Amino acid sequence: MRVRDVCFVGSALIVACILLVPGQANAAGDARSGRQIAQRWCASCHLVAPGQATGSPDVPSFQAIARSEDLTEALLTAFLSSSHPRMPDMSLSRREIADLVAYIRSQR
Repeated sequence: MRVRDVCFVGSALIVACILLVPGQANAAGDARSGRQIAQRWCASCHLVAPGQATGSPDVPSFQAIARSEDLTEALLTAFLSSSHPRMPDMSLSRREIADLVAYIRSQR
């Protein structure tokens, strides 16, 4: 694992611990709504759906992200809850994040 990867996983776990309040169930997201969010916010860089023709070559597709065993639902939620230099600050609500995570997970 590279230092960058370790830092990402560590920070994602911290954010996940903050977001996942004990005793409070996290509502399952709506993959259909997540697809709309992905097409609006993510499709300019990521391949977000089968059949999409263009995306940035250095950016993983949603299918590749979904198939990564290291990227759990909690880690994806944490990642989407914080800003990152390479991604636009989307300022998604918790509901939108849950929907986007549900859509990404549906791409397995």
